[in-house]
Amino acid sequence: MNFSSLEYPYPSKRNLLYGQKGMVASSQPLAAQAGLDMLKKGGNAIDAAIATAACLTVVEPTSNGIGGDAFALVWAENDLHGLNASGPAPANLSLEYFEKQGLKEMPVYGTTPITVPGAPAAWAELSERFGNLSLKTVMKPAIHYAREGFPVTPATAYYWKKAYKNALKNYQGEVFKHWFDVFAPQGRAPEPGEIWKSEDHATTLEIIAATMSRDFYEGNIAKAIDEFLSKHHGKLKKEDLESYQVRWEKPISVHYRGYDVWEIPPNGQGLVALQALSILEGLELDTEENGQAVHRIIESLKLAFTDGKTYIADPDHMPTSVESLLSKEYIESRRAMISENALLPEPGMPPRGGTVYLATADGEGNMVSMIQSNYMGFGSGVVIPGTGIALHNRGHNFSLDPRHPNALAPGKRPYHTIIPGFLTKKKKPLGPFGVMGGFMQPQGHLQVITKLIDFQLNPQAALDAPRWQWLGGKKIEVEQNYPELLIQQLVEKGHEISIQRERGNFGRGQIILRNESGVLCGATEPRTDGCVAVW
Repeated sequence: MNFSSLEYPYPSKRNLLYGQKGMVASSQPLAAQAGLDMLKKGGNAIDAAIATAACLTVVEPTSNGIGGDAFALVWAENDLHGLNASGPAPANLSLEYFEKQGLKEMPVYGTTPITVPGAPAAWAELSERFGNLSLKTVMKPAIHYAREGFPVTPATAYYWKKAYKNALKNYQGEVFKHWFDVFAPQGRAPEPGEIWKSEDHATTLEIIAATMSRDFYEGNIAKAIDEFLSKHHGKLKKEDLESYQVRWEKPISVHYRGYDVWEIPPNGQGLVALQALSILEGLELDTEENGQAVHRIIESLKLAFTDGKTYIADPDHMPTSVESLLSKEYIESRRAMISENALLPEPGMPPRGGTVYLATADGEGNMVSMIQSNYMGFGSGVVIPGTGIALHNRGHNFSLDPRHPNALAPGKRPYHTIIPGFLTKKKKPLGPFGVMGGFMQPQGHLQVITKLIDFQLNPQAALDAPRWQWLGGKKIEVEQNYPELLIQQLVEKGHEISIQRERGNFGRGQIILRNESGVLCGATEPRTDGCVAVW
């Protein structure tokens, strides 16, 4: 693993940063600093992660919020722990409801796609199990910025403006009024450097901190959510909130060229990245990135993603197991499909059986890889009046095909796009990594890991490197700065290449790695307002 600050072959405006006592890498500078402040108060990496995550709901509301979900990989007590804080469908939301309504698709916006939010429960659970400081203490920065305001950063302003244009088009009706009241009080999105604040958001965060999130699920906040959604024909009830519990799960991993790469098991899509790496493990890649290497990486991803969209669901409903999808025999059968030309992937037959990312580390060896999201920017577009809570729309990922493993069912968790990643070697932690961005996330994980391990780029160069994204079939989209020679070589192999002219479709990530001497090195990327706060 290359921990050097050399930037070749992808020059960067950012330097790889080093620290020893602590580090926080986040997509927003104020949030990263909030986490670092907790370390300096005697908190650990878990406290820093909670402070950063809560702060991000305020300073980057375009990508996450109190009403979203979260996942985390936590290295503590000399082991890696997985937290799944995704929420299930309401008890009274079923396929029969859609049949009676004559609906063929799950709506994107409004009250119907809202599932139980898990983020507040994640903060409380992480704090109770691993934190050194109280939840009240670690959430103070988020409360401060919500109440006193903060200057909006450029990337956040860009996505806020896009979200506002989308809202004018899609947020039609009384149920969406409160989104405009909270997030566009002046009849527009805030400009870069403009102060935005939300007293309701601050009060809600205070209540969550004071009650270890229980008021959100059992008290007055839960009651307010129930009453507003009931008024607007929503399916999420107070009973759904009251029965919610986060899940601690054993992380899943694959061995890749001397390293172990870890992800959260389904219902998250981290399995896609692991399967792609397993397929790629048996293929030779040159040490220098070239068209042949990129072709093999793309083909491995296409096969894995096709399987993922076919089989990943709430694990209680999957027709096959993680072990089957990662089994040696099955991986070899998928690998055998890769040739010198781009393929049209089909799912195999295994044996039956808006998002923010942050990374933290402290001087004691604790490390956190955490991700939370409202999905599609501001989520459902529904804001509970008097609370500042923007509710997510994760239910949109359910299939309405009753034969599909990811078919909607009461109390079932949907296929989830947000995934934190973690690297170890010989059972020792190297550190957290992640790339936010919907279905781009496993593709981002794969590209970052191959940059780090196969092509020996340092973390900053690995994040800076231009990316591609598989869109389906043989269609590949690349960033504007993607090397022309590689594009030409991929076209010759049958890939249909298009160049993306807009910003924001290729993920935004952070990395923290620990070297053999215990020094931390961190990186964030130019696709975001990111910051690495160092101690």
